[in-house]
Amino acid sequence: MEIKLREIAPLRVQTALLAVPVTDKDLGEGLVRRLDRQLKGRLGALVKKSSFAARRGTSLLVATHGAMPTGHVLLVGLGKHEEDGLHAWRMAGAAAVKEAGRVWADEAIFMLPPDQQTESVVGAVTEGALLNAYRFTKYRSNDKQTAPLRTLILGRTASGSSAALTRAVKRAKLSVSGVCLARDLVNEPPSTATASYLSEQAKVHCRGEGLKVEVWGKRKIEQMKLAGLLAVNQGSREEPRFIHMRYTPKGRPKKKIALIGKGITFDSGGLSLKPARSMETMKLDMAGGAAVIGVMSVLPELAPDAEVIGLVPATDNLPDGGAQKPGDVIRYLNGKTVEVMNTREGGHSRGTWCPGPGGPRKNPDCMLIIWPPSHGALPVSSPWHDRDAGLFIDEKRRERAARLFECGRSIDRGGLWQLPLSGRVPSRDIKSPGRRHQERIVWEAVGGRAITAALCPAGIRQNEVFVPWRPWT
Repeated sequence: MEIKLREIAPLRVQTALLAVPVTDKDLGEGLVRRLDRQLKGRLGALVKKSSFAARRGTSLLVATHGAMPTGHVLLVGLGKHEEDGLHAWRMAGAAAVKEAGRVWADEAIFMLPPDQQTESVVGAVTEGALLNAYRFTKYRSNDKQTAPLRTLILGRTASGSSAALTRAVKRAKLSVSGVCLARDLVNEPPSTATASYLSEQAKVHCRGEGLKVEVWGKRKIEQMKLAGLLAVNQGSREEPRFIHMRYTPKGRPKKKIALIGKGITFDSGGLSLKPARSMETMKLDMAGGAAVIGVMSVLPELAPDAEVIGLVPATDNLPDGGAQKPGDVIRYLNGKTVEVMNTREGGHSRGTWCPGPGGPRKNPDCMLIIWPPSHGALPVSSPWHDRDAGLFIDEKRRERAARLFECGRSIDRGGLWQLPLSGRVPSRDIKSPGRRHQERIVWEAVGGRAITAALCPAGIRQNEVFVPWRPWT
């Protein structure tokens, strides 16, 4: 779908659908009043009859029946005027695309209010529209359910800088292209999206100035002693891959950022087999790795002034005669040993933790580990369910938490949901009987394991087991 910017006279323009974003205070005012006059009061009557209150995520579609050149008028709710935010604009852009599909429109116009013709709003509408237009139809036998919208025109008045708005559209398109690449990788069946497939896709899509991709096969992984990844891979017929992507800016980088994405292409649980219902979504366990590949693919065009390292340890976790067993001991690259008590947790702890090139030994300023929330703790605790990212941070780092929350609000996608990271959680370091030099970290956890996973590096930071160089958020 193509996104264009154009000066529009909404009452005279000829198009299949005219989308007008409104807050609760806009009903009966401004453009809505003029449209109602043009439609001889039918718009206002329908608003009243349907009790349309411009709530966020709601819309009202009205056929003009020849009363004006536009075929349909769509009112898109932004919510209350004082609560207006960027995510409301994303939802509005998505609603315009959705309703355009319902009326089989090949072109639609989204009118930008004169006081909202800003880069952030234009970018948000573009993101919402393009993300809603995404379809994964590779394996469908019949894909003629709805007509695709070919062009969405963002209508603006003569005021405002068109060059700045055009840049906002371009930047939003780049961001969405990375998201859609990640979606494509996740939507592939697990028989296709193997570790080798992920590595090949990283090579294909992660190209451009300053971006390099290196892929390790099993032999190299063994040489580098990445025992956690090898342990998860023991029951698989597919060899593991370690995907290392590095973006270097033209000038001197201001920051160094490491992104680590969980690349478990299918997590059956290994010998600690998951229930059948849980198995249905386990192809999604590589979504973290897919997200990292998506981010890295757009960096050459976004051109940030930071060095960004993307790491994806990729394998599946399957039961086999050679699979890891509960009670096995893994020795990590730093010499520490871990006892496997449940192979179902292999993807979360051993597969994701990958102290490889660009990892802790390269001392990045920020390290972000991304994995899908397959545990139930975060979706249940958050009022927005799967829309929030979980933030584990202790009470001593309130200033850092405030900065992170502000970052989330600037994106306005639901943001962050704070979960506790407290030393009051009962924990103890014990020596495992029969294994003299093994440190075994035990947490008394019930239900979801998200907090337990976050406490692992935090609770043992005094011993400098995993992250000796950086305080754990």
